[in-house]
Amino acid sequence: MSKPSSDQYSDAWILHVSLSDRTVRREPFPHSLFTNFLGGRGLGVKLLYDRLAARLDPLSPDNLLVFAVGPVTATAVPTSGRFAVITKSPLTGTIFDSNAGGSFGAHLRRAGYAAIMFEGRSSSPVYLWLNNDNAEIHDASNVWGTDTRLTTRRLLDETDSQAQVACIGPAGENRVKLAAIITDEHRAAGRGGVGAVMGSKNLKAVVVHGTGKAAVSNEQALNKAVERARRLIKKNAVTDKSLPVYGTAVLVSVINEHGMLPTYNFQEGTFNDAEGVSGEKLLERLYVRQYHCYGCPIGCGRISRVHGEEVGGPEYETIWALGPQCGINDLEWIAAANHRCNLLGIDTISMGSTIGCAMELAQKGKLSAPLRFGQTDGIFELIDDVAFGRGLGAELGEGSRATALRHGAPELAMQVKGLEIPAYDPRGVQGHALGYATSNRGGCHLRSYLIGPEIMGVPVIVDRDRTEGKPSLVILYQNLSASMDSLVLCRFTNFAWTVDDYADLLAGCTGLQIDGPGLLALGERIWNLERLFNLREGLSSRDDKLPPRFSTPLPEGGSRNRVVNLEEMLPKYYALRGWDKEGRPTKERLKRLGLAKV
Repeated sequence: MSKPSSDQYSDAWILHVSLSDRTVRREPFPHSLFTNFLGGRGLGVKLLYDRLAARLDPLSPDNLLVFAVGPVTATAVPTSGRFAVITKSPLTGTIFDSNAGGSFGAHLRRAGYAAIMFEGRSSSPVYLWLNNDNAEIHDASNVWGTDTRLTTRRLLDETDSQAQVACIGPAGENRVKLAAIITDEHRAAGRGGVGAVMGSKNLKAVVVHGTGKAAVSNEQALNKAVERARRLIKKNAVTDKSLPVYGTAVLVSVINEHGMLPTYNFQEGTFNDAEGVSGEKLLERLYVRQYHCYGCPIGCGRISRVHGEEVGGPEYETIWALGPQCGINDLEWIAAANHRCNLLGIDTISMGSTIGCAMELAQKGKLSAPLRFGQTDGIFELIDDVAFGRGLGAELGEGSRATALRHGAPELAMQVKGLEIPAYDPRGVQGHALGYATSNRGGCHLRSYLIGPEIMGVPVIVDRDRTEGKPSLVILYQNLSASMDSLVLCRFTNFAWTVDDYADLLAGCTGLQIDGPGLLALGERIWNLERLFNLREGLSSRDDKLPPRFSTPLPEGGSRNRVVNLEEMLPKYYALRGWDKEGRPTKERLKRLGLAKV
């Protein structure tokens, strides 16, 4: 088959995989899709919006599962090895994307693809073997039921030792709504139950071996932009010092000092033994070496030694979720529990948060279970039960919203739109709180990471307690995140780069004439299309809210007496977005964004 012609984006293809009849076909990546949605998250959202019927069951064969890379993937651009997984979430019912690092994305791009779109359901377990331009569907019965590490190693033995594997564990096979997709044995597309969708299709893994080279439009311009980007990473204290030395766990002490480290299911914001689970303590006690994703000069990943075994992580969010959220201060236990979740293919954020919710339900007499804050007894077994859908684990595998509702206390689930809120108590950060409430995929810190300016002073410090100016700042970061996730690049580059830097890197790779404002406008288009998808699914302004707990002041610590003032910010946010008072994009705004036909 010939390569795409010059009026189509570069040399990339979209691979369509029908699992029901086990056929594959590929088509060129249309130029219009590239110029309007780039790739990654944006491309996946557009494919789903155009092809999915409203209100379908996310675990039905009719749902789509898209693996997508971006126009800078596998180039010299730093952190360009990531990939995005886009689907309708079984946990939230919203449009959803989750991305992961490692080298899988680079291999997919080097095999010549912009995306793989899976549809239907196989009658028995299978995996996709993509060896450059040769795509085959293979039987996976010999790895069905195995953990992600064993699956990865067996499939590499079957295919090519230099390939990359993205797979599910038992949690995905059992369609657990907290199931993740694991690559490189410990990197995860972790949130929203994307692994459950993969399992619902009887798709155990995607194995990719790509040896080609991603096309670059202007090598000289790209080299200049890359040189600047690397220099900025080295100049920034977060990307050059903190993250390489301590990993993401450097945040434990910082967030705890601000009284925002959620403890005992967000009942408190300060953990008394934060030092014992800090990045400094991780470096001292468990650290073996750094882990670098493809093309990454930062190296925030950790390889740790626990009980004589080398394991990946744990990351900041995991340390919090399986630690302070549950009142647990045993760092070795947390690292081991993280490894267990990776083997089973479970999102650690939602897992830990849901366990914390269950602990408070038990604390308040709503749930009869031997769960107590600070106690690890039985938790390993409970995590296994979640993965295999047994007993109480079957309940928790539905997520905290469903668990708390079942036991008559929905207010005890710390979630937005069904997605568990991560490791930053919103009462201490007004802008970040608004970002949680308005996130299109639910309680997510990465859609608008205002921890940078509100806490870390990057790129500049802003008053974390003020609501004035926060709606516009949230919108800026949301639009930028949509563009970054469509390139697809690591969020940590945002500490060092401006939107113009991203535009220059994109232009050098593709020849697309775009500047910073143009890139933000593209992100705004993606954000609004996601909003339209959710509105079509029945969500509304009523879902742009936070749990009632955050209207109650924190009792002590660096954020003492603070509450979230969402009602002061949300109307202004809607107005600045060009949405009506019910949070619906106006016809004028959609026309301006090129979405009038939608």
